[in-house]
Amino acid sequence: MNADSRACGLGVNSQYVELAVEVFSMLADATRVRIILALREGELAVGTLAELVGKSPAAVSQHLAKMRLARMVATRQEGTKVMYRLENEHARQLVADAIFQAEHALGGTPAHHLAEQDQR
Repeated sequence: MNADSRACGLGVNSQYVELAVEVFSMLADATRVRIILALREGELAVGTLAELVGKSPAAVSQHLAKMRLARMVATRQEGTKVMYRLENEHARQLVADAIFQAEHALGGTPAHHLAEQDQR
């Protein structure tokens, strides 16, 4: 197991630690977290994203540009629209885990545990 951790960059002295901090820094913005939540199900245009997150299209475009540079989102041209999607499942999982951790901070049984209990 130790070898597996080092092979994928999970060791204490991993060369990826600083990059991981940059990922967390990129996600330390409520609008970006909302964008990732909105993109969980698939591609969306800037205007749709702006409506969903309650921000102007210009503001959402600026966030998306930063997220694209960080390789969190990717684009596809559809006529005159640019469609945005999550680059991979990791940003989605990071945000989900952060939301779940936030639920734990409130005390009691978190909603995500209640959902698990209902599935049993």
